[in-house]
Amino acid sequence: MADVQFRWRRAEEEASEAPALFDADQLLDRHVGRGEFSGMEFLHVNARRIINQVPSASRVPFRWTINAYRGCSHACSFCFARPTHEYLGLGIGEDFERRIVVKVNAVERVAAEVAARRWSGDHIAMGTNTDPYQRCEGKYHLTRGIVRVLGAAKNPFSILTKSTLILRDLDVLSEAARHAEVRCNFSIGTLDQDVWKLTEPGTPHPRHRVEAVRRLNDAGIPCGVLVAPVLPGLSDGDEQLEEVVTACVEAGATSVSAIALHLRPGVRDHFLASLRVTRPDLARDYERRYRRAYLPATEQRALSARVHRFAAGVPGREPVHRSHDMRGAEAPDHGHPAPARRPGSRQLGLGF
Repeated sequence: MADVQFRWRRAEEEASEAPALFDADQLLDRHVGRGEFSGMEFLHVNARRIINQVPSASRVPFRWTINAYRGCSHACSFCFARPTHEYLGLGIGEDFERRIVVKVNAVERVAAEVAARRWSGDHIAMGTNTDPYQRCEGKYHLTRGIVRVLGAAKNPFSILTKSTLILRDLDVLSEAARHAEVRCNFSIGTLDQDVWKLTEPGTPHPRHRVEAVRRLNDAGIPCGVLVAPVLPGLSDGDEQLEEVVTACVEAGATSVSAIALHLRPGVRDHFLASLRVTRPDLARDYERRYRRAYLPATEQRALSARVHRFAAGVPGREPVHRSHDMRGAEAPDHGHPAPARRPGSRQLGLGF
């Protein structure tokens, strides 16, 4: 699960791929959304490469990523990836939510790059920047095509998503899992409907995401949950945390981890501006607490301990807890074998 935690926090470091996106030979055209995509604009580009290497300075347990889209219609007010739109000369507010960069040659590039002699078949992480199953995937089917190519190439991969659209691809995911290691993880920060509507207005209902976790695991696709971000004063109550953790464990999540909200430069200003309008009673406290991007490590460890306690209280589950610094310096390598299961029980990995 550590790979997902890192992906949530460190994906912004992949911005090194961004500046060249709008070279004259790459930007093909602009499509104005209609119908269910009304109010959106899709910027079609040809990517020179699609499998991108994470900068060596990043302390993440994966080295390669694929992001078929830039920007995200989930419109999460706290999204860490918002500043990556600035590298394209776009805004981190409505531009990020409504002007989506689509790498229309993504499937062809994946096929070419995994077939190259220099490619060694390393694990590839998807969902490290913006969601591969955001709404426009229903229009472009790029993630589906990429999954099909990686499965045929027997190349291991993982997907982090908030979208139940992933269930559309159970057939190709199951086929890929016959030939390579395939893992999925859902981000489900809370089941509190008011908090969900306030902070993640473009995402599927969190209870639908819980059901998607169940269906993926029932289909033989290992799927864990990242309870993230946990929002101080909004979604960090004991009852709220226990509710989401219990639901995810009962749905068969292979792991459950929690991460407190972090607000890096740019995102902090955007989130606080939104909070001053929607929850002015909390805005001043957030300004005080988030003078730095991260809450103190002691708070993250306390959050993790609470999540571990709630998971341990679910009947029939045998949780495994790992304790890590909130920035994950001691996180295990991606692909670490899962703990052995006792007959009749599911072991639940808790990533911190």
